[in-house]
Amino acid sequence: MDRMYSRRRFAVVATGVVSVAAVRPRIAFGRQEDGTPSTPGGTPPAGQVFSKGPHGEDPTKASEVTLTEAELEQIRGMNATAALVMHYGGNDWSTAQIAGLHDQFGKMGIKVIAETDANFKSETQVSDIETTLAKNPSIIVSIPTDPVATAGGYRQAAEQGVKLVFMDNVPEGFKQGTDYVSVVSADNYGNGIASARIMAKQLGGKGKIGLVFHAADFFVTRQRYEAFKKTIQDEYANIAIVEEQGIAGPDFAGDGDKVASAMLTKHADLDGIWAVWDVPAEGVVNAIRTAGRESDVIVTTIDLGQNVAISIAKGGIIKGLGAQRPFDQGVTEAKLAGYGLLGKAAPAYVALPALPVTRENVLDAWREVYHQEPPKALQEAAH
Repeated sequence: MDRMYSRRRFAVVATGVVSVAAVRPRIAFGRQEDGTPSTPGGTPPAGQVFSKGPHGEDPTKASEVTLTEAELEQIRGMNATAALVMHYGGNDWSTAQIAGLHDQFGKMGIKVIAETDANFKSETQVSDIETTLAKNPSIIVSIPTDPVATAGGYRQAAEQGVKLVFMDNVPEGFKQGTDYVSVVSADNYGNGIASARIMAKQLGGKGKIGLVFHAADFFVTRQRYEAFKKTIQDEYANIAIVEEQGIAGPDFAGDGDKVASAMLTKHADLDGIWAVWDVPAEGVVNAIRTAGRESDVIVTTIDLGQNVAISIAKGGIIKGLGAQRPFDQGVTEAKLAGYGLLGKAAPAYVALPALPVTRENVLDAWREVYHQEPPKALQEAAH
């Protein structure tokens, strides 16, 4: 039986949409000596990581985060406990992260005693941290909804002696090795590059496109947007970014639909739209269908949710994306928590490489991302 990852939309405090003018290119990257892209018509080289950490740290490969059998035995004897304090839950990414954490913590003899979902509200997450601390966990693995607003809650945890491992971002004022063990992320910059190069290939290197970005101070979604934009501007002189719209939620699919509809009305000759992750992309697709533009407007995005995967598999409006590896991120976070328990020196920032996904590899990508067989609906769409 297929185990399906469910999805629910999440809320943020800010609302509305934001429009910005296109910015011209600043610095080039990803080119060979002759000036062509390093992977023409394609994607970042396999295994290469482009992202820097929240404080500009160079990335360490996840494969370098290891525990010996003797270290695992030592951890098993500690009777340690862990809490997972999420920014939001219930979507494919969060569910896979949690699955990876449970899998590795189980191998380490660490019991997960709490899981919380802040629904992307910083005040809720601070309350979740306080409630969790009452259970005296040895470890907290978490992603801050807001690095400033949640800092006090995480500070309380650090002062209580809890080993903190972060996903994607860290609270303001925290020092690695003193206040927290490490931070783990996907290569969001690399995924932005991948989604740009897939877009360019599908357009034949020319056309007019619009961008739908996340209008919030959120580190990883900003990396995606900046990488996509720079790649198009620096590598594809015949592709013009003619419109950019920011969305802040809480209805990200609805907002994606709204801003894409406006773009299509304003630019009758638009060839493509990029969306910052898969939920807004679903709204963009709906706008394209409503406008009757399925045959001449394409979409690329980031994050391998089931709905966008089915569109890719069918050869639909969404032509490809850059995928994170959330299960493997969870495994790595759990191992780093073990570093914290042992007092073992940990790398400051660990990143997993981008995974470009197109129709040719969507089924294998699903297996790689989620460590399970693709759901029946996706398998049927691919055949």
